[in-house]
Order: sequence, then C-alpha cells, then structure tokens
Amino acid sequence: MDFNPSEYRVALLAGGRSGEREVSLTSGKGVFGALEAEGFQVTMLDPASSDDLKTLVDGGFDVAFLVTHGRYGEDGVLQGFLELIGLPYTGSGVLASALAMNKSKAKDTYTTAGVPTPPSITLVKGDEVDVEAIVAAMGEHVVIKAANEGSTIGIYMAETAEEIAPGIASAFEHDDTVVVEKFVAGREFTIAIFGNDEVQAFPVIEIIPQKNTFYDYESKYAPGGSKHVCPAELEEELAARMQQTAIRAHHALGCRGVSRTDFIVEESGDFWVLETNTLPGMTPTSLLPDAARAVGISYNELCKTMVKNALGL
Repeated sequence: MDFNPSEYRVALLAGGRSGEREVSLTSGKGVFGALEAEGFQVTMLDPASSDDLKTLVDGGFDVAFLVTHGRYGEDGVLQGFLELIGLPYTGSGVLASALAMNKSKAKDTYTTAGVPTPPSITLVKGDEVDVEAIVAAMGEHVVIKAANEGSTIGIYMAETAEEIAPGIASAFEHDDTVVVEKFVAGREFTIAIFGNDEVQAFPVIEIIPQKNTFYDYESKYAPGGSKHVCPAELEEELAARMQQTAIRAHHALGCRGVSRTDFIVEESGDFWVLETNTLPGMTPTSLLPDAARAVGISYNELCKTMVKNALGL
C-alpha cells in the first residue's frame, strides 16, 4: 500500500504544563522539521493552551504526534482526551502511559512480569517516615523519587541515614507518592523498543554522564552533559538478554509504538530495570534518535514511521 504523507494532517503536540515543558518544545521543533520535510501537513499545538485544544478538536486532523513529556502529556491524561475525540496518536494508550509514568505501579508491574527491578518501598504523603526500617531493608544509600515525574525531576540521592528524611520531604514537594529505592552501583544503559504488533529492540546504548555523577536533568539535556555509546560495549549474550528484558517490560506495561527502558548493570553482570519511558525525548541529544541511527533509520524516517504506526499502517 502506497503511503503519501502529503495526504495527512498531523497535529504535533508539544509544550504542556509539566516540568519538562521546555524539553518538550525542543523535541517539537525537531519533529516539526522532520515531518514537514517528509511532506506531512503539520500544525504545532500546545496542550497548555485552551485555544490550541479547541483547534485540536475542530481542526480535522488525521493523527496526533505526541512529544509531551511528563505530567498531563505522558501519563495517560492527554491520551484519554485523544481517545475521547477519536484521534489516533503516537505512543502508548491510556493505561500503559499511566502505569509507566507512576514509578511505584511500574515496579509492581515489572515484579509481576519477572522483570528485575531494585528493591523499594512506596510512601504516600502523610505516612510516617521510618528511617530505621528503610535502612534495615535497603541500606543507607538509597534513591528517592517522586513517583510521577520524569527527566529525573524530583529525584534525590541519600548516601547516609541522615539524608533520607530530608530527601523524602523534598520529593513530596513534587508528588503525593514517593518511591525509596535501593541504590545499585553500576553502568547506565537504555534500550528503545519500536513497533506495534511486531516489535524491534534497538541496540543497547550506554549513558556516561560527563558533568554529574548520575544521569540527572543536566546530564540529559545540557550540551556535553552525557556521552552516548551506541552500540554499547557489552558481551553479545548480555546485550541480548537486556533487549529481551526491555521487550518484556514494554509488553508487561502494555506499551505500543515506542518505549525506552533504562537499566543499571552491576560489575557482576546482574542488571536491573529502573523505569520505562513511553514518550522518549526527540531532542538533538535524545537517546531514541541515536538508537534508530545505529540501525540505519534516519531521524526523518523515524518520525514518519511513528506516524504510520499510530495510523496502523
């Protein structure tokens, strides 16, 4: 079946109300240029604007391309709106988006599916914080995460028992639910999964932070913040097992179209899944375009295929 991009009107959704708004807008600029170059009729809309939402409903679009990272864009809220108005969209559906965005629920899903993830406890605002119990279960070195933020917003490292309670208090400033996770030392990797019914695991990428000790917001988005090695320098058997695990995480959460799962690999070769992103970044420094290029898929082709997947073509 011939596919003529010029026949399709694309609503490119970027911006939104989350702490990742600026990153989303940067992703949007890149995708806008790629889709226009491929011949699509593209209109860029900001879900934070009520006028733009009216245009989305009334504009006669064929498909929505989402680069709305974080709350209200990646967590199932916008996906539900698009379901309501009957507009196909890129990425995962309502439930998968909500599950993946909530770090506590995602870890429960991983555990049920046999996907290895570091031990953790979940706290809800108002819970008593028992630092002694946390240390007994996971040690003093823990990672404290706001459950529903992305791009390492609301994440705090505690290396001593004294730092745990303040870190939890800080995370609660971002969310009513907080995950306290055992710190695992190791190398950081990520794997993108691409496709609908038949999925493809892209090559493993190693992420080497250049400015800070872990892959935080600055490392992700600042120029020179991190180095990406793709394909990663890993034994083939280990890389293949990680790719299969990324596919398992993708399916367990119910993802479609695309996802990107982050890993920590210990010196022993044991690996752990940290989280799965359902709308990976599409900025010039983002990991998904890097992985696609490694298998011969250009940025423009990646964007075009994402639209075709959203349309079920």
